Amino acid sequence: MKILIFGSGGVGGYFGGRLAASGEDVTFLARGEHLQALRQDGLYIQSALGDLHLRSVQATDDPASVGPVDLILVGVKLWDTEAAAKAIAPIVGPNTAVVSFQNGVDAVDVFTRALGRERVMGGIAHIAAVIERSGVIRHNGTMQRLTFGELDGSKSARTTALLAACRRAGIDVVISQDIQRVIWEKFVFIVGLSAMTTLTRLPIGAVRTDPDTRAMLLDVMQEAAAVGRAKGVNLPPEAADGQLNFMDGLPYDMIASMLGDLNRGRRLELPWLSGAVTRLGEPLGVATPVNKFVYAALKLHADGRRADAVSQPAQVSARP
Repeated sequence: MKILIFGSGGVGGYFGGRLAASGEDVTFLARGEHLQALRQDGLYIQSALGDLHLRSVQATDDPASVGPVDLILVGVKLWDTEAAAKAIAPIVGPNTAVVSFQNGVDAVDVFTRALGRERVMGGIAHIAAVIERSGVIRHNGTMQRLTFGELDGSKSARTTALLAACRRAGIDVVISQDIQRVIWEKFVFIVGLSAMTTLTRLPIGAVRTDPDTRAMLLDVMQEAAAVGRAKGVNLPPEAADGQLNFMDGLPYDMIASMLGDLNRGRRLELPWLSGAVTRLGEPLGVATPVNKFVYAALKLHADGRRADAVSQPAQVSARP
């Protein structure tokens, strides 16, 4: 398959690297120092499942230079979704499939508006992976699964082809007949993980152990699930409880990428996570007070490090 990885960070870099190593025709879209490193030294993957060094990879910052492809895997941050849809349009051929493995629940609508519903599949990724440094992807733990499917639930030649390619690459893979439900299940999870690890600046192990933060974590996820059900998504009443049980099995020190972005002073996906729960819930009449609080508490950090941020606590004298 001829594949374009649109966004070569932790998700795109890892899965694109595994697909390229198994013989697929993969091109990575990247920028800046990361692109330079890919061109000069290739792609490194550090993983408990086996390290990988692709000494020569196809990498570009211009999607138009790639030409029509069979498959576009999108892994950019959520604020780049609209721009990605516009950039992808010129290289979408009659048989091209586009599947987003981003967080959030907005991507499918963005890509269907820009490209047509027949070009788009839904998908989610379960993996903890980051750019360790330019050209190097670090995979934390052993979880590395892709789930995808046609929006109408049908079985198609392109889902079958991607399934086979992932299996050849050693990627855990699932085809879903209800991909919207799966996307929302992941959304419930990632909203909770992102909200609570970022808000507390602590890993999920600490959050789930304390009874107060555990209860708040469940509230965050229950609100997200309620919004999904109000939108007609087939989420069961116990969806949030199921995600909490899943979190109980995660490594103690796992954090959301949003906390990593906060610590590095980078832009946050907050408006598309807790912010989206509130934004989508309001017109449906679904109350989302906990997510509204999370959004307000983190909003001033959403655009990255502020010039007026306090790096050290002020020294206040207690003497009269």
